[in-house]
Amino acid sequence: MTAISPKASSALPNFSEGIQYFGEALPDFETHGATPAIESGKIAIADPTDKAAVYQTLLAADALRYLTLQVTASKASGHPGGFASQAEAYASLVMLGYKNIITEVGHHAPGFYSAMFLDRSLEDMGIFTVQELRDRFREKHGLLGHLSGFIPGILAPAGPLGQGQHFAMAAALLHKDKLFPFTVGDGGLGEPYIVSAIAHFHTAYPAATNFLPVLVWNGYSQEHHSMVSLKTNEQMQAYWQGNGFDEVVLVDAKDFDDQNQPGDYVDSTAFSFEKRLAFTQAVLSGVDKAARSALGGKLTVFIIKQLKGAGVHARGSKSHNLYPKDTLDAPHIVSALQTRALSAEAWQLVRTNAERAGGGPAAKTVVTEFEFPLPELGELPLEEYAVGGEPKVSTTAMGRLVGIVGKKDQNFLVTNADGNEASGIANINQALKIIHPTTDDLYNQAPNGQVYEPLSEDACAGLAAGLALMGARTLWCSYESFAINGLPIWQTVTQAMAELRRQTPSTITLFTAGALEQGRNGWTHQRPEIEAYFASLMRNGNVFPLFPPDANSIQACYDWALKTKNKGIVITASKSPLPIRTTLEQTHQGLRDGAVLLHEVAGDKQVVFAVIGDMTLMPVFEAAAFLETEGIGAKIVSVINPRQLYRSHDTAWDTCSEPEGGFLDDAKFAELFDGDALIAVTGGAAGMLEPILLRSTAKRDTFAWKRGETTASAGELMAFNGLTAEALTKRAIALVH
Repeated sequence: MTAISPKASSALPNFSEGIQYFGEALPDFETHGATPAIESGKIAIADPTDKAAVYQTLLAADALRYLTLQVTASKASGHPGGFASQAEAYASLVMLGYKNIITEVGHHAPGFYSAMFLDRSLEDMGIFTVQELRDRFREKHGLLGHLSGFIPGILAPAGPLGQGQHFAMAAALLHKDKLFPFTVGDGGLGEPYIVSAIAHFHTAYPAATNFLPVLVWNGYSQEHHSMVSLKTNEQMQAYWQGNGFDEVVLVDAKDFDDQNQPGDYVDSTAFSFEKRLAFTQAVLSGVDKAARSALGGKLTVFIIKQLKGAGVHARGSKSHNLYPKDTLDAPHIVSALQTRALSAEAWQLVRTNAERAGGGPAAKTVVTEFEFPLPELGELPLEEYAVGGEPKVSTTAMGRLVGIVGKKDQNFLVTNADGNEASGIANINQALKIIHPTTDDLYNQAPNGQVYEPLSEDACAGLAAGLALMGARTLWCSYESFAINGLPIWQTVTQAMAELRRQTPSTITLFTAGALEQGRNGWTHQRPEIEAYFASLMRNGNVFPLFPPDANSIQACYDWALKTKNKGIVITASKSPLPIRTTLEQTHQGLRDGAVLLHEVAGDKQVVFAVIGDMTLMPVFEAAAFLETEGIGAKIVSVINPRQLYRSHDTAWDTCSEPEGGFLDDAKFAELFDGDALIAVTGGAAGMLEPILLRSTAKRDTFAWKRGETTASAGELMAFNGLTAEALTKRAIALVH
């Protein structure tokens, strides 16, 4: 393989600027490469057994390998090996016209970028040549190391393992006529909770089989052999069948090896050209069979078994990522690129097929390039309760509205790990029904319900957040004490929403904070620590934890959340009957300003209580009453939307795709929080109080959660954490004196 001569450079396609090595035409190119296998005006090859189609699929796989390696080596950084081992499968999907491809593997990013370059999607971000592709890789406003929502044609973000299936299943629900393949690595197969999430989804939605796991079984994970590397083909097939898959299509490169490669995992690019074509033919036909099966109502998986790093600079885990020594000048990189080099004519052929496939560039055709149509909700019928009247359960008040939303929007989905009744929102189940193959009125179950209840927070958060990212309205409900295992994908989605090039409904959660007796039960039962996670996410700029103090407030919070775009909104409230302390208008103000004044009595000295939460207001009101008998003034401020209490420069709000500013100015902050002393109170993590403590210049202190304990009442639990009227009063007096 040689570098192209300057004399021939005028014959090169413009996009190829930056390709360092061009090869001679592969055997039979004049016969099988004369015209594109995807004809003009068509969106896919006509026949997966056609020799020209197979030949050109092989060319596409090699083009993907070449670009993936050259792009990563241009920065001596990135991950070429995993994608390279399934290049024939990706190329087959494209040649068959399927472009709504998702990945569960963030390290496949450079391969996906290469695919988006080949079909011209990246032109939407100013990348027209291979040189520009190289230059923009791993740059801030370019092609990040892992997939993001910023890249044209990319359907979903990928970084943490164990998430891609949620995006594929969500898309499949919303677009029943399209196929959503997603690549999953064998190294990440054991991540929570890929197969179990699919199993519950398939039970709930047996007809929605139009998503296709593509298992990249290459024998290795990031730094060692994968944990499934010793399985036989029969065992791997049995694994998927045992988890409910009707069709398992497995293509093993070993069956085509004519080079006597050792081990169970081999590199097809080392085969004779005839055997390379035979392997590619098997993959192309296998992908076609799997795709038709998935679209035809069968739960299907396609498995490509080929050595990790096939066709790039190294094999096995050594191919996983590049190091500073792996530059474009390094002999082993040069050798690998020259071996994979295509002729100029082959590059043009590959690009033409890629551009025609699926009806055009992914950036112009895949479902996430268009906003999903939503039915109008109109004005929700908020029910305003009298301040000081009968105590009400906040979650139940919101549940009534959730039922109304579901009736108006048939794609609306509520998820909960089997706990709506225990959270005071049985009315959601009654209105919308739990999705279950067994119809049972006693348990509000029906096959066509809108409440998704797997016993997995990952599956709950995954489908709810995935649907929101794809454009639908959802609500993820949980105990605050259990939600921690669903947060990884929820955070992935909120980060993606911050950089999306389109609007999508915010991903909304409702966490009930009334779970008692959880103190010694381990990681998932330490109720309020999760608020520290949300407190840190507030600085992202598009995450809004909301703390409505009563049943009026929660309705206004949910109504507001439904009207927002591209945000992560966390509503935390009690499932116990609590006093009505605010009007709807006060919450509207609290959402704008971050907080609202609930109570004020003047005195020679004044203590300001800044309170997050609903139940925590009870000891605060007691303390204020006692202080007033001592002649000390008290002001109680309910912090509803703490993110708005930051200063404008504290968060990355202005970098978000749907920026939300409106931070409380200094004058209004002083009006709410100035006093001789300030005590910030929360039943959760103290980090949520940061916006107030940053700006207050008064003598100040915090009262917050310390740790869980087994108790019989909320009051006892708060007392264990020092959240009592007596303790608050004592500290207030000490601060003002």
